[in-house]
Amino acid sequence: MNLLDTVAAISTPYGKGGVAMIRISGADAVAVAQRVFFPKSGKSLSDVEHSRAVYGEIFMPDDDKKENRIDDGIAVVFRAPHSFTGEDTVEISCHGGVLVTQKVLSAVLCAGARSAEAGEFTRRAYISGKIKLTEAESLGALLDAKNDSQLALASNGMRGRLSSKIGELYSGLLSVMSGIYAVIDFPDEDLSDMSREEIYEVLVGVKKDLDALISTYKTGSAVAQGIPTVICGRTNAGKSSVYNRILGYDAAIVTDIEGTTRDVLRESASMGKVTLLLCDTAGIRNTGDKVESIGIERSLREMSGAGLLLAVFDGAREPDEEDIEFAKRVLDQNACSIALINKSDISTGEAFDKLCNGFSRVIHISAENGEGFDRLSEAVEELFIDESIDISNDAVVTEARQYASLKNASELLYRTLCDMADGISLDACCVGIECVMSALGELDGREIGEEIVAEIFSKFCVGK
Repeated sequence: MNLLDTVAAISTPYGKGGVAMIRISGADAVAVAQRVFFPKSGKSLSDVEHSRAVYGEIFMPDDDKKENRIDDGIAVVFRAPHSFTGEDTVEISCHGGVLVTQKVLSAVLCAGARSAEAGEFTRRAYISGKIKLTEAESLGALLDAKNDSQLALASNGMRGRLSSKIGELYSGLLSVMSGIYAVIDFPDEDLSDMSREEIYEVLVGVKKDLDALISTYKTGSAVAQGIPTVICGRTNAGKSSVYNRILGYDAAIVTDIEGTTRDVLRESASMGKVTLLLCDTAGIRNTGDKVESIGIERSLREMSGAGLLLAVFDGAREPDEEDIEFAKRVLDQNACSIALINKSDISTGEAFDKLCNGFSRVIHISAENGEGFDRLSEAVEELFIDESIDISNDAVVTEARQYASLKNASELLYRTLCDMADGISLDACCVGIECVMSALGELDGREIGEEIVAEIFSKFCVGK
């Protein structure tokens, strides 16, 4: 990816529609655009004012004549640095047919632009300083939002709530560092207005703010990324019926034959404020069937990596040794667990309450008629959503990358505080503070490796 090139891409969804838009960005954006777009006014695009829309015709570039007309449309010129990318940008809107849109893009590429790579426009915006890295991640989340909570959280991130909070913490540490270095470099001048004890208290405050920010990740991740959720249980407990009920349609085959589900089925579903990344798994039992055994092995593997286990029990019968063994297996996993005592439409299932006493929640449900699923939704929110967090306005951590950097910063700051408490000299403590600042700098792109930046923007669509 050569970021000095002028690039172009279709920035509207592929397919038939009323309007499509081709975005061109780079130092030669206007020069490229005016080889294919000719305003009806007779002016050149280079004379069009910033952000002014003009109507005109679109042609394949030709040095001698303009006979190869493609379409008519609208062009808007954005002058650097007042554009999304921070570069000269031209956006050409044409009729939204698949063929005509492709032909307009082809004309732009023939006129000297290069095809943009995935996320390249947003990456240019980041490099130009138009957005922080956390804001770019929120933009990606905004494009992928599937429910109101995801949309609110992504919009919050795009407004820079997390970036601003990180900036405050970074500035606080920078102020402490400046004071310490003033004392070290000019010990006789009394340039610092902070004593060692005051510096320590400031760092304690930063540590407290860091940990408060870290604590938002459980909620942020549950809303933005979704919770890896495994529906597990013995055969014929009703796992696939629960799966279908949560999804709202028949995605899994349901029969009264044991061992119907033999592979892992995956779908995502909104449940209240969170998204469940659902896995319906094969029933766990002892079997001599080779294919079913493979399915059970996969079930156990999925359970070990889940964030939430929905353990389904057949409440229409009495618990037996296999139920006891299965409940213990679930509780041994490093995940939140909800026991779903199924078939409440035909039985109370009270005998399972004691067996499931160690679960995060125990809920009696009927996958047949939907009874209890409202309580399941409430339970999931209680376990994963901190209601004290305002996802529309508070700084919230949503990405594993962000969480890892904050955890690293917090641990480094803790070591520095321990060093200060042990009487280590301030100049030695500065090394630790610098490391904390470096970890914070990774969050919004002040200090981050190229491979991480490339990975983030590779998840974007080409036109963004």
